[in-house]
Amino acid sequence: MSTGLIIALIVIVAAVVVVAAVLTSRARGGHGGRSLKRRFGPEYDRTVARHDGDTKAAERELAARVERHGDLRERSLEPAERERFEARWTAAQERFVDSPREAVAEADRLLAELAGARGFPAEGQYEEQLAALSVHHGHYVHGYRRVHRAAHAPLDGAPENRASTEDLRASMIEARGLFEDLLAPSRGGTAPEGAARTGARHGAHLPWALNRRHAKES
Repeated sequence: MSTGLIIALIVIVAAVVVVAAVLTSRARGGHGGRSLKRRFGPEYDRTVARHDGDTKAAERELAARVERHGDLRERSLEPAERERFEARWTAAQERFVDSPREAVAEADRLLAELAGARGFPAEGQYEEQLAALSVHHGHYVHGYRRVHRAAHAPLDGAPENRASTEDLRASMIEARGLFEDLLAPSRGGTAPEGAARTGARHGAHLPWALNRRHAKES
């Protein structure tokens, strides 16, 4: 076999290996920065900020979450299940005016239960549940993080560590975004472009309890 033919075969084999690697990467959904940013939305920026602007470190963390939870298939809710969750959330919102902390604690529990019902890691595994939710509901997951933090804020201690009534109200409003997204039928992937919601967008259809200015401190 001539030297030229050997070189040609080596080049062909190398090209096949490169193409196979590219196709494999695409089949897995791709973990490049652009793909991760599209998938995680605001969660991408929060992770970068938590890594002090180190984009590569943040993307390694997010890619690891996708590897761990990307294959999760969300279970559909039965109509009766959906109605029960909606009724409980409405009751928690209406309770807010008299017992803000208890209402927020109930919202935190409800999100954990609803996530478990949809097939995410079970209630009681907050960190793992949050990581899995961020992979599939990255545009809304910060609402869960915020309401969980508010629900577990100390009642005493330094004032800056305590959640005010306004903090509690804002956390519950933001958490509703994830609640509604989890109630919706599975989309089998990331949120649509520009889907991130804000608390202001939810204010229009909140019950009077959360719109009221003077909720009691509990």
